[in-house]
Amino acid sequence: MLRVMTWNIRTGGRDRGGLDRRELVARVIARQRPDVLALQELGGLDVAGFAGGVGLRPYLARSWLGQPVAVLVRAPWPVLAAAPVRRPFHHAAQRVVVGTDAGPLTVLGTHLDPYSGTRRLVEAGWAAGAVRTGRDGLALLAGDLNTLDPYAEHADRVGRLPPAYRRRHLRRDGRTVETRAVARLLAAGLVDLGTDAGPTVPTAHGGAEFPDVRLDYLLATPTLATHLTRVAVVRTPHTDHASDHYPLLAEFALTPPTTR
Repeated sequence: MLRVMTWNIRTGGRDRGGLDRRELVARVIARQRPDVLALQELGGLDVAGFAGGVGLRPYLARSWLGQPVAVLVRAPWPVLAAAPVRRPFHHAAQRVVVGTDAGPLTVLGTHLDPYSGTRRLVEAGWAAGAVRTGRDGLALLAGDLNTLDPYAEHADRVGRLPPAYRRRHLRRDGRTVETRAVARLLAAGLVDLGTDAGPTVPTAHGGAEFPDVRLDYLLATPTLATHLTRVAVVRTPHTDHASDHYPLLAEFALTPPTTR
């Protein structure tokens, strides 16, 4: 069974006011034991040291404007290739190819622009290109997309936000809810695995800028989606306080490739 988790850990697991949440983040990861972990907001974090402490190998993409992201992989899953996506994301995107018994699995960990829906739309196009593997390929896009999905009703929740935060989720007309980034990824043929998982923000730790919605996604190619066995938002006393986002976890009926 392959366990994949995406999680925005908020400013490297340490608040600007001084609260250090890194040990709590590590406890959550140790408890959930993901085989592939997409992490966002790694500013100020010793990623190599942190990854080693939780038994994972890190593949880091440094940021253009915001904070780094990484995809971490647990042995014995082999990493066949890994490289950052060479596009000027506000944050970053890291592409890793993991070997499985059903063939290579491309995982893209990313974090889209928090402020501009138009910018997120452009970044979604870059992300879609980075996970394109062909009709029968295995690929997964994982991360904080800072975008609402196009098939739920969001207007009331967005309307209750303070104006500065409300603008992040509205089109330029100031009325239409901004969902284009996720819509573009769905139009590229990806399947939203978390439609029934529930909100990923805010947590008890914080998130006044968020409506009670899902901003974190696992989007799979149709072939990978056939291997899905479970998807859930990880809600525990630890995840209530480890970040302002909850982790999103999926399990797939895949195993490491056999060696001969």
